[in-house]
Amino acid sequence: MAIYHSAPKIASNEGVKDTLSAALGDMLVAAKEEHGEVVLSVQRYCIADALRLLRDSHDYQQLMEIAGVDYPERAERFEVVYMLLSLTKNHRVMVKVDAAEDAPVPTVTTLWPNAGWLEREVYDMFGVLFAGNPDLRRILTDYGFQGHPFRKDFPLTGYVELRYSEEDKRVVYEPVQLAQDLRQFDFMSPWEGADYVLPGDEKVVAAPPPPASPPAPTPPPPAPVNTPKTTEKSEHTGAGEPANSLIVEPVGGPVPVETSIPAPGAPDPTENRPDREPRTKPDGDGA
Repeated sequence: MAIYHSAPKIASNEGVKDTLSAALGDMLVAAKEEHGEVVLSVQRYCIADALRLLRDSHDYQQLMEIAGVDYPERAERFEVVYMLLSLTKNHRVMVKVDAAEDAPVPTVTTLWPNAGWLEREVYDMFGVLFAGNPDLRRILTDYGFQGHPFRKDFPLTGYVELRYSEEDKRVVYEPVQLAQDLRQFDFMSPWEGADYVLPGDEKVVAAPPPPASPPAPTPPPPAPVNTPKTTEKSEHTGAGEPANSLIVEPVGGPVPVETSIPAPGAPDPTENRPDREPRTKPDGDGA
């Protein structure tokens, strides 16, 4: 029996950006299609109105995720990204707003209850404030944690370490004694090529490239098979004679089998034996 779904199997982005841009109007800052997704940037103060419009008028019913991004070189260094899913259209759209440490983003917990947890995660990792969130507390880091781990200027080593103290019989925090150089972050990735020599690299001497090895010879193709191999004899299959024919009777004849009738005066071995529960046929067993 065929099952038909109202949502298409593959959703196209054709016309989506223009339609949503016209619907958002003055709330829209920029719109683009990137990496196969429609990305809409809206004003921070009207994010709740923009998402309500996309939910109620354009069938983006589900809020799948709220993510944060850190751009330290920007005046408003954070981006908050809302990822919406339309179940009826089988289509996704991303909505972005800019934020700063002192510029709260309006909460969308009035639209989707799961936004409370997602906003708490962005607050914990990036330090973005969400105005109107009824329970804006840390959700992943420990009590009393200082800083926000997903910021790009967050120290990689930390300033304190956590351990269990046998003397105090509790978890204690102790300062980490490390050089300050290990805590500096200059936003430059050594994998992309830094413009300075990393510590320790000044001792490295460039090694000559290894000699090129000759290409491996191409193996000849297998010879064609004219006659297919068959297993007409038992020695071709590895099977032997039936095992029952190889049984040898022990000396003195076969071993007598004990009967279930006890000798006169002997205790009955079945006495005081608990009754066995009747076997039930498993569900779906046609035997």
